[in-house]
Parts: sequence; structure tokens; C-alpha cells
Amino acid sequence: MPEALDALGRIEALDGVVAAVQRAVRGLPLGPLRDVLHGRQVGHPLHPALVQLPMGAWMSASVLDLVPGASRGARVLVGAGVVAAAPAALAGWVDWAEQHEQQMRTGLVHAASNVLAVGLYAGSWAARGRGREGLGKALALAGLSAAGAGGFIGGHLAYRQGAGANKAEPVPHLVEPGWHTVGRMEEFPAGAPVRRAVGEVPVLVVREAGGEVHVLADRCSHLSGPLSEGEVADGCVTCPWHGSVFRLADGRNVRGPATAPQPSFEARVRDDGTVEVRLPDAG
Repeated sequence: MPEALDALGRIEALDGVVAAVQRAVRGLPLGPLRDVLHGRQVGHPLHPALVQLPMGAWMSASVLDLVPGASRGARVLVGAGVVAAAPAALAGWVDWAEQHEQQMRTGLVHAASNVLAVGLYAGSWAARGRGREGLGKALALAGLSAAGAGGFIGGHLAYRQGAGANKAEPVPHLVEPGWHTVGRMEEFPAGAPVRRAVGEVPVLVVREAGGEVHVLADRCSHLSGPLSEGEVADGCVTCPWHGSVFRLADGRNVRGPATAPQPSFEARVRDDGTVEVRLPDAG
């Protein structure tokens, strides 16, 4: 089963559709709402939380379908689930448009399953309104199956392919405690991003004109983009892959799609000009 799901990410025939839909999603005039949909303000993707609303409504409707005399309540829940699916889908599409190609291929199949589910539930709601309860229940059961399949693929996308996970989370577990030398002051031109390593962890080093040194984990928390290849401006660095913006002073993510901040290191300059860094909670 995992191998079959992995194969979804290798279906190159989907690339034409992926490119067209990605352009459409990126072109939506969402403004600041885009970061809200990514979940930047809550610190993790918003899509999984929003999905609970339609799924909860639809599963509850399935329970009421087994209860005599509860048809009206079941129809209300079916309709509520269809309405709640809209913001969940929008958040999912916004996240999807900023992923790797293998993730986008898998995500497209995930989305197709969910679109099918919404269509079946919309048909169920309409059939129930015309008094065709048997057809409405059958369509709802089919919709629940499609949504379940979509959720299964979504789980593979999130947990096996790593979509939405914080790629910088392992950094504090990989860096040894204490101070680590990353170079000398003359090796860091003012305002220029420079890549160094602390043990096996790549870091971004930026020296300001006044001499202050900022050090962040180099791999973007969104999808591991190299921040040292990004643009440094106005006290921030922009990831060259998907445009996430992080504040150099503390690693805070000030613009998505990244939802998690970058690990930030303390830096000191010794009398001989050697630059040393450590994680804030290191001894």
C-alpha cells in the first residue's frame, strides 16, 4: 500500500494540470488572507483543522441516517458539510501551490477525491430535498467513502511525504551544546548571506554594517530551501524557493508559506575576531 501511494508522486502525466492549477491558485488576489490560510498566525497549517468541520458534519449525518425520523437533521448536516468544505479546500489549495512537484502530484489526487466527495454530498442534499431519501443516503455513503480515501491520501502526503511539517524542528536536537566557531569577522561581508555549518547543521550568517552578527538555521522550515541563497533586506531574509520571509534578529517568520520560525542562534565575537554561535538554551 505505501508503495502504491508513493507512486502517485511519480505520475508525470499530471504535471500539465499541476502547472495550470498552481498558476491559478498563486494568481488569486488573496492579499494578507493568504498567510491566514497557510496558518502562519497559528504556527502550523490551517487546512487540517478546517477539514474537521465538513468531515464531522458528514459523519454525524451518517449516524442520523440510521436513526428513524432524523432525516431533516441529516440533510442539514450534509449541507453544512458542503458549505464548510469551501474554506477547507481553499486553505488546502493555497498550501498545495507551494509544495514540491511530487507532493503536488499526490495532492492533486487527494483534492480530486475530495472534490468527488463534495459533489456526491451536494447531490445527496439535493436528492433529500426532493424527498428521495434512499438516493440521498446512498450518495452520502459514497461521498463518505470518497472523503475517506482523500483523507487517507492526505495522511500519506503529510506524514510520509512531509508536506506541512516543520523542516527546521530537528535542529535543536542535532546541535551539540556550547559555543561553535563558524569563521572570522572578515569572512562575512556586511549585509551578505553566508552559509556555514554547526556540526552537521547548515546555518545562515549575516553580519550587519554595525558589526552585529545574526545566525539562523539555513534550511527553511517550510520545505528546506537554502536561506543563504536568498535575498537579505530590511532585517529579513527571503527563502529563494517559495518566498517565506524570516526576521534575522530572532528567526520569526513574518510572511508565509512557512508557518514555523527558523531556529535562531546566539552569536558572539571574540577579541581575535572569531565568530562563535550557540543555541539560546545551550549551556
